[in-house]
Amino acid sequence: QFFFVNKSLNPNYLHSNSTSHTWPFSAIAELIDNAYDPDVCAKQLWIDKTQIKGVDCLTFMDNGAGMDYDAMYKLLSFGFSDKRSLRGHAAVGMYGNGFKSGSMRLGKDVIVFSKRRNSMSVGMLSQTYLKETKASNIIVPIVTYNRVGSQNILFQ
Repeated sequence: QFFFVNKSLNPNYLHSNSTSHTWPFSAIAELIDNAYDPDVCAKQLWIDKTQIKGVDCLTFMDNGAGMDYDAMYKLLSFGFSDKRSLRGHAAVGMYGNGFKSGSMRLGKDVIVFSKRRNSMSVGMLSQTYLKETKASNIIVPIVTYNRVGSQNILFQ
């Protein structure tokens, strides 16, 4: 599967949902919290600001467990969370909204790259794409590759 469509949400929801963060630092805190959750187990987190074609871009990178297609799908879906405490480490995310609201507060587009074992996934949530294509529903492209030996083979 290369994308999914959330037929119940209009693309304008991405912006209105992001306004739950009154300032950028609460949005950044949401993204940091994701690395802290017990299913991620990140020991380090890097945040960087760079420019691509004259546009400021923030990158968040951690050394956590990574995501396969199912985990990426859940991250980019609205209102889904299966976060649980693990060995006394309380999960921060409970409502399945923080990543979407935080990332859309900081910018109009987000691309997520992740690797878990032999699975590599790329997902995109983009207000720019939805506006340019005049989408009436939120469309979320996700592409996943499975590494077999030295070859990358598309499997989702």
